[in-house]
Amino acid sequence: MNSTADYAVVRTPIGPFTALVDADGAVLASGWTGDAEGLRGLIHPALRPAALRERDSLGAVSEAIVAFHDGEVGVIDAVPVRQLSGPFLLHAWDVLRTVPAGEPITYTEFAGAAGRPAATRAAANACARNAAALFVPCHRILRIGGALGGFRWGLEAKRWLLAHEARAVARSGAPELAEAARR
Repeated sequence: MNSTADYAVVRTPIGPFTALVDADGAVLASGWTGDAEGLRGLIHPALRPAALRERDSLGAVSEAIVAFHDGEVGVIDAVPVRQLSGPFLLHAWDVLRTVPAGEPITYTEFAGAAGRPAATRAAANACARNAAALFVPCHRILRIGGALGGFRWGLEAKRWLLAHEARAVARSGAPELAEAARR
């Protein structure tokens, strides 16, 4: 792809967060790093921009990153994301976007929700290959028994994200969500 993607780095409580967006403002890659070039390498070759251009802000995307880390955990749901892969991964990434904040599920439950209950490894692979961390919230998937499992950005970041979302949901006053956050 002969294009340029814009990127911005936002300070968060768990370190720098960088997002790369295409000309339409859709997130191509993101994560808790200051390394935009490393993120560019995570993008499918058919979508990968030829160049990167740093910006002070990505507008609505940067605003969503700040708002999420400030406790408005639902704000990431409206941010457009563009990833490319085979049909199962595309579907699995869509399913990840439906897992509510404060209600993490297991890899087995995720596989079932993605329509392949016996494909736990494929579900885990969808998390591992997700280039758009936060906006496609793979951090909400846990091992059976509640163990964190893996996370590209580190287990401390995953632990922080899950606790942050649980606190935000509990503060929202929705009783059913607050109960889920306590589990």
